[in-house]
Amino acid sequence: MVIAIVVAALALIAGIAANRYLRPRLLTEDDDTGMAVKDLVGPLLTLTVLLLAFVLVTANGSYGKAEVASRGEARALDQLVETAEYAPAKQRAAVQADAVCYARAVRTQEWPAMADGNGSAAPSVWSTDLRHTFRALEGEPVFGMLVSADHKRSEEREERLTQATASIPGAILWFLLAVLAVTVAALGLCLPRKHNRGQLAALTLVTVMLTATLCIIRDVDRPFGGIIDVQPTAISDVEKQATRDFLAHSELSDLPCDKKGNRATQ
Repeated sequence: MVIAIVVAALALIAGIAANRYLRPRLLTEDDDTGMAVKDLVGPLLTLTVLLLAFVLVTANGSYGKAEVASRGEARALDQLVETAEYAPAKQRAAVQADAVCYARAVRTQEWPAMADGNGSAAPSVWSTDLRHTFRALEGEPVFGMLVSADHKRSEEREERLTQATASIPGAILWFLLAVLAVTVAALGLCLPRKHNRGQLAALTLVTVMLTATLCIIRDVDRPFGGIIDVQPTAISDVEKQATRDFLAHSELSDLPCDKKGNRATQ
């Protein structure tokens, strides 16, 4: 970082010095001729667009990973519920009940918390219960399948929580905003003062497009908290399926949690 700043500063000083001392010896043009401000605005606008495009791709990649992790977690939980059908009745009911409570805790507590880049301890209560239930099945054929499915669920949840945090530092967003402001101001400086309605309309459109791109970047970089957010659709579907499987052998009142995934009081 320091090297880049030093090199850029030296290059700027060298350029100004060359303009002052070498230009008269190398060129026969008048001192008043050369690049105008408008000639520099083109590269500046190109740089702004490239920066916004690069950051947008990065933010969109984070959003995609968040969506994939959410679906992967739901699939792993669904596999866990289905595999529990091969376990003895007591452990089957315990696994399916914990799966329902886990899905409720994720949907109602952890999902809203991820809007601010945080997680929740509520789902961990039920993942711990699942591992306690697995211990009673050691040596059974179903044990390995249950542990594998739960391990996959844990990995996908960890990835989902990782992607809930912003992937683009705030300093970069502020830098992009500053570059956008400088670019728009420079474009405005180069417009003609009279008969400029068409140019003003074009400048307004460019400003709106660049600003919209920056807003989209900010929104997509928060996969669970923006306007374009990842919904808990997959985990909700698994919750419904797990509830049906549990009710096939038990009563709804037998669930060890309430509708929000908190442990039910005795």
